[in-house]
Amino acid sequence: MADTTIDTADVLAIDDAIAQQTGAGNYGLGPGGFTPKPFARLLAEKLALARALLGEDVDLGSGSAIRKLLEVSALEDARTWSALSTMYDDLFVSSATGAALSRIGEELGLPRPYRNATGTITLTLAGPVPGGQELDIPRGARLLTPGGHHVALDEPVILSATTPAHNASVSAFYPGPEHNLDPSHPSEKIDHFNLEDEKLSDFLSLQEEAQADGKPFSVKIDHKAPLTGGGLQWDDARYRELLLIAPRSVWTADALQAAVELVPGVRRAQVRDLWGGLDIDQSIFGDFDFFERLFASERDIASPYYVTILVAPVRAAIWTGPNGLEAAVESAIEDLRPIGVFPRVQQSQQVSVGIECQLTIKGVPLPAGPRTTVNASEPAKALKRRLLERARRYVDGLGFGEPVRAAEITWALMNEPGVEDVSELKLLRYPPGLVGSEETKGVVPDDFPCGSNVDLQADQVPVLVEDVDRLWLL
Repeated sequence: MADTTIDTADVLAIDDAIAQQTGAGNYGLGPGGFTPKPFARLLAEKLALARALLGEDVDLGSGSAIRKLLEVSALEDARTWSALSTMYDDLFVSSATGAALSRIGEELGLPRPYRNATGTITLTLAGPVPGGQELDIPRGARLLTPGGHHVALDEPVILSATTPAHNASVSAFYPGPEHNLDPSHPSEKIDHFNLEDEKLSDFLSLQEEAQADGKPFSVKIDHKAPLTGGGLQWDDARYRELLLIAPRSVWTADALQAAVELVPGVRRAQVRDLWGGLDIDQSIFGDFDFFERLFASERDIASPYYVTILVAPVRAAIWTGPNGLEAAVESAIEDLRPIGVFPRVQQSQQVSVGIECQLTIKGVPLPAGPRTTVNASEPAKALKRRLLERARRYVDGLGFGEPVRAAEITWALMNEPGVEDVSELKLLRYPPGLVGSEETKGVVPDDFPCGSNVDLQADQVPVLVEDVDRLWLL
């Protein structure tokens, strides 16, 4: 009887032969991380071992019992390798997922944040607006509950005599499950606007004008369904981005930035520490011997040290006041700054950017008739609002000084089902502070040539003007 035993050297020889045949690299833990063996590699090894043990004439065809057993065994081994790879990846912020990423964040002192609850309310116009005007309530307008909960509009709302009611999307300004506002509880029912919100100044002015004329009007807020989603937490991608910039020491610029970006109402934050790096603006930079003279004059230790924190607020934020975003940011960084270091909190300049283009639509049900009638129809306006929402998500994701690119706007619009072509696209720049379509009526913006971008300065962020009349369906 032939000897069918096989020693370690034979196994390694088989492994080396398979590696040469398949071009496979090293597996397991290596300089580049953990590389699991794939199922095909494991099965090839088992088939090679079976031939070495049982002879070259053994039946290992797709229908043989031995091959089926080897395939089952290789599959289980592949699952084990995959589990080992996951265990290794879960040790690092850059690759951990799910509960493992949450545990790493908790060790860093940054538990996974909650999302903002969202829902729907109905706004109804009661009474005529002076002069038969439309009432434009901008996105981000703040509303309140009797219990002091803050809510913001998630879309612009236009009310008029012809469309007196609108079902508007809203989101809680502060995150967490405690802001899943339930209208069955009187203290959580959304029932009035925040009169301190500057975005409502036009609305309040119209109310005062109507009151003076003896024809007052109001906007009724109907909150019937609870807000939901406040109990959900950030997804892995957004949470990982936060943890990667998390500081590993108390006093760093990253520590301030991480703390500020977690303040509700902050869209972007940037810490500018002019003394913290090389002062390349000095005229003697690169022109002297470091061993013979000072690079720059020493700072007077008796003078305060200032660092600037540039903050871009979300549309729903209120900057000033004891409960404003400026005060919230200053409170968040108070315990992080060392003695003698005084942060300046600076609001970024918001640049109002609009879109003007022609759209070729196919496969979307629209009414028949002249182009003017089609564009004025409700289905056409609904399509335009969806398109502007796509563009807004892109614009709101831009950081300080990033240009608004016409190509990115075109790409965002083309992703909407039914849009076959975007032509004659121009970006428009409005005076600062104008973000609602009602505010921009009668304002002549600066328009850029087709395909040109809107460049911004280092302390500016763009805000999209959502004007459906600037989009023309062909």
